[in-house]
Parts: sequence; structure tokens; C-alpha cells
Amino acid sequence: MKKQSTLTPKLVFRLWFALSLLIIGMAVCFILITNYYSNQHHLATQQEINAPLAQHLIDEKFTEDTPPFLEDGTVNKEVFGDLMHDMMAVNRSIEVYMLGKDGEVLYSVVLEHDPSEPSKYVDVEPIKDLLASGGKGFCLGDDPRDPVERKIFSVAPFQNDIKDGYIYIILSGEAYQTASANIFSRYIKSFGLGAIGLTTFFTMLIGLGAIWFLTKNLRKITLVARRFKEGDLNARIENPEDTDIAVFAHTFNDMADTINQNLEEIKKVDELRRQLIANVSHDLRTPLAILKGYAETLQDKSDSLSKEESQKYLGVISSNSDKLTNLVEQLFEYSKLEAKQIEPLKEPFSITDLCLDLVSKYQILAEDKNITLSLNVFQNKNIIVFADISLIERALQNLLDNALKFTPENGRITLKLNEHNNNCNISINDSGVGISEVDQHTIFDRFKQSHENFDRKGAGLGLAIVKKIIELHDSTIHVLSEKGKGSSFTFQLPQLIE
Repeated sequence: MKKQSTLTPKLVFRLWFALSLLIIGMAVCFILITNYYSNQHHLATQQEINAPLAQHLIDEKFTEDTPPFLEDGTVNKEVFGDLMHDMMAVNRSIEVYMLGKDGEVLYSVVLEHDPSEPSKYVDVEPIKDLLASGGKGFCLGDDPRDPVERKIFSVAPFQNDIKDGYIYIILSGEAYQTASANIFSRYIKSFGLGAIGLTTFFTMLIGLGAIWFLTKNLRKITLVARRFKEGDLNARIENPEDTDIAVFAHTFNDMADTINQNLEEIKKVDELRRQLIANVSHDLRTPLAILKGYAETLQDKSDSLSKEESQKYLGVISSNSDKLTNLVEQLFEYSKLEAKQIEPLKEPFSITDLCLDLVSKYQILAEDKNITLSLNVFQNKNIIVFADISLIERALQNLLDNALKFTPENGRITLKLNEHNNNCNISINDSGVGISEVDQHTIFDRFKQSHENFDRKGAGLGLAIVKKIIELHDSTIHVLSEKGKGSSFTFQLPQLIE
């Protein structure tokens, strides 16, 4: 037989793959986050260093001989154009704009100024914030060439007799953005792919080691489970609380205990099955043999038998037929109860009246054995209970049959009804032979009878049926008995208070 591995390759691969994806994802996130904050740091540094640039331009270039505006209020495009060309020739990443006080773009060489098109405007709030911070803050302003993007800038106000406004310099213009994108692309291809490749390699090594360590207890549990599967029913996980998966370990141990208990139950059921076959065979064999014998006698000697003898033989045949019928009915009834095919139809009824009827019915049988049969009701009350009247009647009949069967002549049987905590206590007491303490634990099991009274007075199903009926009513039947002093069977039913 091929030996199986303690952990399947598929499980190891899935664990390793999940761990690899997690670490690679973390590496990608780290690269992207690092790049983002590095870029932000670079932009903040560049903005702070170049914050005075706009003021230097105003101080150096705009003089009385070279004013920014002509006398008619228009922009001095010649001077401003030369100025911006000089500035952008030194640093192609910057773009210089002249703004009005309201943020209107008055002029820039990088824009095409079409009088038919509406003027462009720049949000002045970031401008005011940067000026208020003295150029030490980090602000992103509007880009007139790209309204979607916001970029770092330098700004300074200017005033003269003609018009006031701002010199607004974008420090990372279109050329800067293009170069930055190209550099970032190369950076990702070289550093990013290299980092991910190295991460993947080391993940494979570290992941396999981590999986081996983390699944140590799982392998241990798997080995114990395989031992249990192969027949070692005592195999258990030792010290389950010390494992990394204590819940799973405890669950396995509990499952193994449950399976063992079920196996024990199966053995008991099998033993009871064998006992059932033996008991039923005996119970069937005796009356069948009697029936066969007396029937053959009637058949062979019908001419020579007197009328009285024929009637006697027919009585024996009828009596044993009744025994067979009763045994079959009990077997059928118990099988339906055990298979839960009978559902109690609960309704209010007088348990007092039911017990009076039963005492009346059994009075003749009791008198035949000189047994005193009586009913004792607490304060002679009419007690109403909520139960299935036919099932409760059947249970009481079985108990009375059992009491009559094992109570000797001149004995007594008392049926008692008492109220207790909104329940009715029902007990059948007799002065019979009693039940030993050992037999009291098994007296309600099917086909179980008292060892001392194993004289085949019944099939051993009567009390088992009673127990099933009482359990259907969410109650429990108890027995108190002492050898030679009789027995008492007691159960409770819910009482309806009038």
C-alpha cells in the first residue's frame, strides 16, 4: 500500500502561493507608497527652494524703464516675452504667467491668447496661502495649461500705478512632467521589477520554512487521525490546548470519543438484537407449540373427545392466540414509538376520570387474585392534565398489568394522584416481589426483565413502551423498589389549573 504524505502538495502549494501573493502585494504597495512620498518630498523641497523666484524676477526685471504694463493698461508683451524666454531658457521646466488680482491669466508665452475665447483663471486661494506662509508651506496651484493637474508654484504680488497682479511661476511644467514620467517608468522597470523578483525568490525560501513550521501541529493531528482511521480507536491528540489549533484538536478528540460511544451503542444494540431474537423466539415458540399441539389433538381425536374437553382445548388455543396477538401488537407499537412515527395529540382531560375508569376495568382481574386495587386522589380533586389521553391510558394499562403480574395473592395495588408545582404526580404502588437494585437500572430497556422473575411472564416490552410514551410527553418515569416490599412507578404530567 502506497504511503500517503501527511500534507498534500496541493495544500502546501496553496499556502505558499497565498503567502507569496501577500508579500509581493506588500512589496508593490511599499514601492508605490515610497515613490509617492518621495515625489511629494521632492516637490515640497523644490517649492520651498524656489519660493523667492517670482519676487526676484519682479525686483530684477520690472523697473520704471521696463514696466509690466503699458500706459493703456495692456501687458508689455515685448518685455514680458523676453523675460519669460530668458527664464525658461535657463530652466525649461518652469512656466511664467502674469495674473490679475482675481486670478485671470493676463499673459504667458506658453499660451495662445485668442480674444474670441474666454479668459482663463487660476484659483487665488493657494496663492494667498503660500504668501501667508512666507513661502515655507507646501501648496499646489492650478496649471492654466492643464486644469485637471495641480502643481507646485512660486508667486509674488506686484503693484504699480497702472495695474496690480501676480507673477505666477509653475515650477514643474509640462516638460518636467514628461521627464518625470519617463524617469518613473524606467525606475519601475529596473528597481520595481528587480525588487519584486528578489522578493519572490526569498518568499519561496522563507514561505516554505514558515509553512513547515506553521503546519507542524496540523501534521501531528493528521497522523493521529490516520491512526484512528486505521483502527487505533484510542488514538488521541495529546495536550490539545498546547497546539496552535486547539479548537481543531479538541474537536477531533471529542469526535473520536463520540465515535467510540456510538460504537459501544451499536454493540449494545447488537446484543439487544440477539436478545430480541432469543426472547421473541421463546415467546413465539411456546404458544405456537401449544396451538399446534391442541389443534392436532382436536383434529385427530375430534370423534372421541367430549364436548367439555373440546371446549377446554379451544379455550387453551384462544388463550395462546391472545398471547401471540398481544406480543405482535407490543412489538409493532414499540417499533413505531422508537422510530418516532407516533406524535402525541395533546389535549386537556381529567386524569382523575381516566384513573377511575382503569380501576373499574381492572377490578375483576384484581379480585381473581384477591388483590386490593384502589385509587387515591389528593383531596378527591378532579385533576386536569394536558397530554395525549390514549397514550397515557396505554402507559397506565402497562403499569397496572405489570403490577398485577408480579403482585401475589392478598396483595394491594394503589394508584395515586398528587399535585406538585403545577404538575400532577402519578404513581402506581404495589406490594409485589420487588425489583433488585441492579435490575432497576435496566428495567425500562426493551426485552429486559428482572432476573429473579425471568419466568417468561411477558416479552419485556411493557415498561419499555411506557418509558417511550412518557418521554414523548417530555417527562421521565422513575422506579423505587425494595426486594420483597413491592415497587412504585412515578411520572409527572403538566397540570391545567382551573
